[in-house]
Amino acid sequence: QVQLVESGGGLVQAGGSLRLSCAASGSSFSINVMGWYRQAAGFQRDLVATISSGGSTSYADSVKGRFTISTDNAKNTVTLQMNSLKPEDTGLYYCKTIVEIGGRGYQYWGQGTQVTVSS
Repeated sequence: QVQLVESGGGLVQAGGSLRLSCAASGSSFSINVMGWYRQAAGFQRDLVATISSGGSTSYADSVKGRFTISTDNAKNTVTLQMNSLKPEDTGLYYCKTIVEIGGRGYQYWGQGTQVTVSS
C-alpha cells in the first residue's frame, strides 16, 4: 500500500501563485510516475501535469508556461508550482502515482486539495 498526502491548496487572486506538494509513503515500492489532476465542479477529472522517475514531464496545454512539476526522488514527493493563476484553474487537485510493488504496477490517488482562484 502507498499513501499520498497533499498540501498547499487555498484561495488566491487571479495572477497569483500557489505551490502544491504531495508526499508518498509506504513500504517496498518504486515510483514510476507522479502527477496532478484537477476536477472542477460538474466536470471530469483532467490531467494537469505528470513527471516520470526519469524526469520526463507532460503538461496540459492550458497550463503550459505557467505550471511547473518537479520531484524529490529521495523524499518521494512531487510539487506543482502554479503561477499566473486564472479563475479557470479552480478545482480540486488530486495527486496520483503509479508505482511498482513486487514487479506489478499499481496506481494510487490522494484525497485532493482545493484550489480556488478569484477574479
